[in-house]
Amino acid sequence: MSDLADREWRLIRDEPRAGDLQMSLEEIAAQTALEDDLRTVRVYSWEPSTLSLGYRQDADTVDWEYCEREGIDVTRRQTGGGGIYHDRDADISYTIVAPADEVPGDLMDCYELFCEPILEGLREMGVDADFAATEQASIYRPSCYLRDINPAHDVVAPADAGADAKKISGNAQYRQRDVVIQHGSISYDLEPERHVGVFDTDLEPATFTDRVTSVREQAGIDREAAVETLATALGEWCDADESTWREAELETARDLADRKFGADAWIRNRAVLEADGE
Repeated sequence: MSDLADREWRLIRDEPRAGDLQMSLEEIAAQTALEDDLRTVRVYSWEPSTLSLGYRQDADTVDWEYCEREGIDVTRRQTGGGGIYHDRDADISYTIVAPADEVPGDLMDCYELFCEPILEGLREMGVDADFAATEQASIYRPSCYLRDINPAHDVVAPADAGADAKKISGNAQYRQRDVVIQHGSISYDLEPERHVGVFDTDLEPATFTDRVTSVREQAGIDREAAVETLATALGEWCDADESTWREAELETARDLADRKFGADAWIRNRAVLEADGE
Protein backbone atom coordinates (compact mmCIF):
# COMPACT_ATOMS: atom_id res chain seq x y z
CA MET A 1 0.00 0.00 0.00
CA SER A 2 1.36 3.44 -0.94
CA ASP A 3 1.47 6.64 1.09
CA LEU A 4 -1.48 7.85 -0.99
CA ALA A 5 -3.82 5.36 0.67
CA ASP A 6 -4.98 7.79 3.37
CA ARG A 7 -6.81 9.81 0.70
CA GLU A 8 -10.08 9.02 -1.04
CA TRP A 9 -9.70 6.78 -4.08
CA ARG A 10 -12.09 4.81 -6.26
CA LEU A 11 -11.38 1.71 -8.34
CA ILE A 12 -13.34 1.41 -11.59
CA ARG A 13 -13.34 -1.92 -13.39
CA ASP A 14 -14.48 -0.31 -16.60
CA GLU A 15 -16.50 -1.89 -19.38
CA PRO A 16 -15.21 -1.93 -22.96
CA ARG A 17 -15.72 1.45 -24.61
CA ALA A 18 -14.70 3.27 -27.79
CA GLY A 19 -11.26 4.89 -27.72
CA ASP A 20 -12.51 8.47 -27.92
CA LEU A 21 -14.68 7.93 -24.84
CA GLN A 22 -11.90 6.16 -22.94
CA MET A 23 -9.59 9.13 -23.47
CA SER A 24 -12.35 11.59 -22.53
CA LEU A 25 -13.05 9.79 -19.28
CA GLU A 26 -9.47 10.41 -18.16
CA GLU A 27 -9.98 14.16 -18.44
CA ILE A 28 -13.28 13.91 -16.59
CA ALA A 29 -11.57 11.94 -13.83
CA ALA A 30 -9.10 14.82 -13.55
CA GLN A 31 -11.98 17.24 -13.00
CA THR A 32 -13.45 14.95 -10.35
CA ALA A 33 -10.10 14.73 -8.54
CA LEU A 34 -9.94 18.52 -8.24
CA GLU A 35 -13.58 19.36 -7.68
CA ASP A 36 -14.66 16.43 -5.51
CA ASP A 37 -11.35 15.38 -3.90
CA LEU A 38 -11.82 11.90 -5.38
CA ARG A 39 -8.93 10.12 -7.09
CA THR A 40 -9.31 7.33 -9.64
CA VAL A 41 -7.61 4.09 -10.60
CA ARG A 42 -9.17 1.92 -13.28
CA VAL A 43 -8.63 -0.95 -15.70
CA TYR A 44 -10.27 -0.90 -19.10
CA SER A 45 -10.38 -2.24 -22.65
CA TRP A 46 -11.15 -0.83 -26.09
CA GLU A 47 -14.24 -1.65 -28.17
CA PRO A 48 -13.72 -1.57 -31.08
CA SER A 49 -9.97 -2.13 -31.21
CA THR A 50 -8.28 1.27 -31.48
CA LEU A 51 -5.03 2.88 -32.57
CA SER A 52 -4.15 5.70 -30.16
CA LEU A 53 -1.68 8.17 -31.64
CA GLY A 54 0.89 9.97 -29.54
CA TYR A 55 0.15 13.66 -29.03
CA ARG A 56 2.63 14.94 -31.63
CA GLN A 57 2.52 11.96 -33.96
CA ASP A 58 2.09 12.69 -37.67
CA ALA A 59 -1.26 11.38 -38.91
CA ASP A 60 0.44 10.42 -42.17
CA THR A 61 2.14 7.52 -40.35
CA VAL A 62 -1.26 5.78 -40.17
CA ASP A 63 -2.48 3.32 -42.79
CA TRP A 64 -5.99 4.74 -42.80
CA GLU A 65 -7.27 2.27 -45.40
CA TYR A 66 -6.07 -0.67 -43.33
CA CYS A 67 -7.74 0.68 -40.18
CA GLU A 68 -11.03 1.26 -41.99
CA ARG A 69 -10.94 -2.17 -43.63
CA GLU A 70 -10.19 -3.92 -40.34
CA GLY A 71 -12.72 -1.92 -38.29
CA ILE A 72 -10.02 -0.26 -36.16
CA ASP A 73 -10.82 3.15 -34.67
CA VAL A 74 -8.19 5.89 -34.41
CA THR A 75 -7.90 8.49 -31.65
CA ARG A 76 -5.10 10.69 -30.30
CA ARG A 77 -3.79 10.66 -26.73
CA GLN A 78 -2.75 13.63 -24.63
CA THR A 79 0.56 11.86 -23.97
CA GLY A 80 3.51 11.74 -26.32
CA GLY A 81 5.34 8.81 -27.82
CA GLY A 82 4.36 6.51 -30.63
CA GLY A 83 1.02 5.01 -31.57
CA ILE A 84 -0.33 1.96 -29.79
CA TYR A 85 -2.69 -0.58 -31.31
CA HIS A 86 -5.09 -1.49 -28.49
CA ASP A 87 -6.63 -4.82 -29.42
CA ARG A 88 -10.01 -5.57 -27.86
CA ASP A 89 -8.67 -8.80 -26.36
CA ALA A 90 -4.86 -8.56 -26.53
CA ASP A 91 -4.50 -5.24 -24.67
CA ILE A 92 -5.17 -4.42 -21.01
CA SER A 93 -5.09 -0.71 -20.16
CA TYR A 94 -5.11 1.22 -16.90
CA THR A 95 -5.34 4.80 -15.64
CA ILE A 96 -4.21 6.53 -12.43
CA VAL A 97 -5.44 10.07 -11.69
CA ALA A 98 -4.37 12.16 -8.68
CA PRO A 99 -3.78 15.83 -7.79
CA ALA A 100 -0.28 16.95 -8.72
CA ASP A 101 0.51 18.36 -5.26
CA GLU A 102 0.07 14.89 -3.73
CA VAL A 103 2.65 13.09 -5.88
CA PRO A 104 6.37 13.58 -6.57
CA GLY A 105 7.14 16.59 -8.72
CA ASP A 106 10.00 14.79 -10.41
CA LEU A 107 8.69 12.89 -13.44
CA MET A 108 10.87 9.83 -12.92
CA ASP A 109 9.96 9.58 -9.23
CA CYS A 110 6.29 9.83 -10.13
CA TYR A 111 6.65 7.07 -12.73
CA GLU A 112 8.30 4.88 -10.11
CA LEU A 113 5.45 5.48 -7.67
CA PHE A 114 2.62 5.00 -10.15
CA CYS A 115 4.17 1.88 -11.68
CA GLU A 116 4.36 0.12 -8.30
CA PRO A 117 0.91 -1.51 -8.66
CA ILE A 118 1.55 -2.32 -12.34
CA LEU A 119 4.73 -4.21 -11.53
CA GLU A 120 3.06 -5.88 -8.55
CA GLY A 121 0.10 -6.91 -10.69
CA LEU A 122 2.35 -8.43 -13.35
CA ARG A 123 4.33 -10.33 -10.74
CA GLU A 124 1.12 -11.63 -9.17
CA MET A 125 0.16 -12.91 -12.64
CA GLY A 126 3.41 -14.88 -12.67
CA VAL A 127 5.33 -12.52 -14.94
CA ASP A 128 8.96 -11.71 -14.08
CA ALA A 129 8.56 -8.01 -14.91
CA ASP A 130 10.52 -4.88 -14.03
CA PHE A 131 11.64 -1.58 -15.50
CA ALA A 132 14.06 -2.16 -18.37
CA ALA A 133 17.62 -2.63 -17.12
CA THR A 134 19.18 -1.16 -20.27
CA GLU A 135 18.15 1.12 -23.10
CA GLN A 136 17.35 -0.42 -26.47
CA ALA A 137 17.48 1.51 -29.73
CA SER A 138 14.36 2.45 -31.67
CA ILE A 139 13.24 0.16 -34.49
CA TYR A 140 10.29 2.23 -35.76
CA ARG A 141 9.50 5.45 -33.89
CA PRO A 142 5.84 5.87 -34.93
CA SER A 143 5.05 2.69 -32.92
CA CYS A 144 5.22 2.87 -29.12
CA TYR A 145 6.21 -0.77 -28.77
CA LEU A 146 8.97 -0.42 -31.37
CA ARG A 147 10.46 2.85 -30.14
CA ASP A 148 13.59 2.97 -28.01
CA ILE A 149 13.11 1.23 -24.66
CA ASN A 150 13.59 3.63 -21.74
CA PRO A 151 14.46 2.22 -18.29
CA ALA A 152 12.55 5.11 -16.68
CA HIS A 153 9.07 3.98 -17.71
CA ASP A 154 9.16 0.91 -20.00
CA VAL A 155 8.44 -2.45 -18.39
CA VAL A 156 10.04 -5.62 -19.77
CA ALA A 157 9.92 -9.37 -19.18
CA PRO A 158 11.47 -11.64 -18.21
CA ALA A 159 13.43 -9.17 -16.14
CA ASP A 160 16.24 -11.62 -15.47
CA ALA A 161 17.00 -11.70 -19.21
CA GLY A 162 18.68 -8.29 -18.92
CA ALA A 163 19.29 -6.73 -22.33
CA ASP A 164 17.40 -9.61 -23.98
CA ALA A 165 14.17 -8.87 -22.09
CA LYS A 166 11.21 -7.79 -24.23
CA LYS A 167 8.79 -4.93 -23.71
CA ILE A 168 5.49 -5.89 -22.09
CA SER A 169 4.10 -2.52 -20.99
CA GLY A 170 4.40 1.12 -22.01
CA ASN A 171 3.42 3.91 -19.60
CA ALA A 172 3.01 7.66 -20.04
CA GLN A 173 2.02 10.71 -17.98
CA TYR A 174 0.65 14.17 -18.52
CA ARG A 175 -0.44 16.98 -16.23
CA GLN A 176 -3.65 18.89 -16.70
CA ARG A 177 -5.32 21.41 -14.38
CA ASP A 178 -2.92 20.51 -11.56
CA VAL A 179 -3.71 16.82 -11.91
CA VAL A 180 -1.37 14.00 -12.92
CA ILE A 181 -2.80 11.39 -15.27
CA GLN A 182 -0.83 8.23 -15.99
CA HIS A 183 -2.07 5.61 -18.38
CA GLY A 184 -0.49 2.52 -19.77
CA SER A 185 -0.90 -0.42 -22.10
CA ILE A 186 -0.09 -3.96 -21.01
CA SER A 187 0.39 -6.56 -23.71
CA TYR A 188 -1.80 -9.49 -22.67
CA ASP A 189 -1.39 -11.28 -25.99
CA LEU A 190 0.34 -10.60 -29.31
CA GLU A 191 -1.37 -9.42 -32.51
CA PRO A 192 1.75 -8.61 -34.54
CA GLU A 193 0.05 -8.35 -37.93
CA ARG A 194 -2.29 -5.65 -36.64
CA HIS A 195 0.35 -3.88 -34.59
CA VAL A 196 2.39 -3.23 -37.72
CA GLY A 197 -0.58 -3.16 -40.11
CA VAL A 198 -2.06 0.04 -38.65
CA PHE A 199 1.04 1.96 -39.73
CA ASP A 200 1.99 3.06 -43.24
CA THR A 201 5.12 0.92 -43.31
CA ASP A 202 6.36 -2.37 -44.73
CA LEU A 203 7.60 -3.77 -41.41
CA GLU A 204 7.30 -7.52 -40.99
CA PRO A 205 5.23 -8.85 -38.04
CA ALA A 206 8.35 -10.66 -36.84
CA THR A 207 9.88 -7.26 -36.10
CA PHE A 208 7.17 -6.81 -33.48
CA THR A 209 7.50 -10.24 -31.88
CA ASP A 210 11.29 -9.83 -31.70
CA ARG A 211 10.81 -6.77 -29.45
CA VAL A 212 7.54 -7.45 -27.57
CA THR A 213 6.28 -10.18 -25.24
CA SER A 214 2.97 -10.72 -23.49
CA VAL A 215 1.39 -11.85 -20.25
CA ARG A 216 0.01 -14.92 -21.96
CA GLU A 217 3.42 -15.83 -23.38
CA GLN A 218 5.18 -15.30 -20.05
CA ALA A 219 2.65 -16.76 -17.62
CA GLY A 220 -0.20 -18.50 -19.47
CA ILE A 221 -2.85 -16.86 -17.27
CA ASP A 222 -6.23 -16.24 -18.92
CA ARG A 223 -7.27 -12.68 -19.70
CA GLU A 224 -10.09 -12.40 -17.18
CA ALA A 225 -7.78 -13.49 -14.37
CA ALA A 226 -5.08 -11.08 -15.58
CA VAL A 227 -7.51 -8.14 -15.55
CA GLU A 228 -8.74 -9.08 -12.09
CA THR A 229 -5.19 -9.36 -10.78
CA LEU A 230 -4.24 -5.94 -12.12
CA ALA A 231 -7.39 -4.34 -10.73
CA THR A 232 -6.73 -5.86 -7.31
CA ALA A 233 -3.14 -4.58 -7.32
CA LEU A 234 -4.28 -1.06 -8.22
CA GLY A 235 -7.00 -1.07 -5.58
CA GLU A 236 -4.73 -2.36 -2.81
CA TRP A 237 -1.98 0.12 -3.74
CA CYS A 238 -4.18 3.10 -2.80
CA ASP A 239 -6.86 1.37 -0.68
CA ALA A 240 -9.53 2.32 -3.21
CA ASP A 241 -13.26 1.74 -2.87
CA GLU A 242 -15.02 -0.18 -5.63
CA SER A 243 -16.97 2.28 -7.76
CA THR A 244 -18.39 3.18 -11.17
CA TRP A 245 -18.60 6.32 -13.27
CA ARG A 246 -21.31 8.78 -12.32
CA GLU A 247 -23.91 9.40 -15.00
CA ALA A 248 -22.93 13.08 -15.12
CA GLU A 249 -19.31 12.10 -15.76
CA LEU A 250 -20.34 9.82 -18.62
CA GLU A 251 -22.51 12.52 -20.14
CA THR A 252 -19.72 15.09 -19.99
CA ALA A 253 -17.24 12.57 -21.39
CA ARG A 254 -19.51 11.82 -24.35
CA ASP A 255 -19.63 15.53 -25.20
CA LEU A 256 -15.84 15.79 -24.92
CA ALA A 257 -15.44 12.73 -27.13
CA ASP A 258 -17.56 14.39 -29.82
CA ARG A 259 -15.62 17.67 -29.66
CA LYS A 260 -12.13 16.31 -29.16
CA PHE A 261 -11.01 12.70 -29.03
CA GLY A 262 -13.44 11.45 -31.68
CA ALA A 263 -13.22 14.48 -33.96
CA ASP A 264 -11.15 14.32 -37.12
CA ALA A 265 -9.77 17.79 -36.35
CA TRP A 266 -8.17 16.46 -33.16
CA ILE A 267 -7.10 13.10 -34.50
CA ARG A 268 -5.33 14.56 -37.52
CA ASN A 269 -4.39 18.08 -36.39
CA ARG A 270 -4.76 18.31 -32.56
CA ALA A 271 -7.54 20.89 -32.91
CA VAL A 272 -10.41 20.92 -30.38
CA LEU A 273 -13.90 21.98 -31.41
CA GLU A 274 -15.73 24.58 -29.34
CA ALA A 275 -18.43 23.47 -26.91
CA ASP A 276 -21.18 24.53 -29.30
CA GLY A 277 -19.69 22.32 -32.03
CA GLU A 278 -18.50 25.18 -34.22
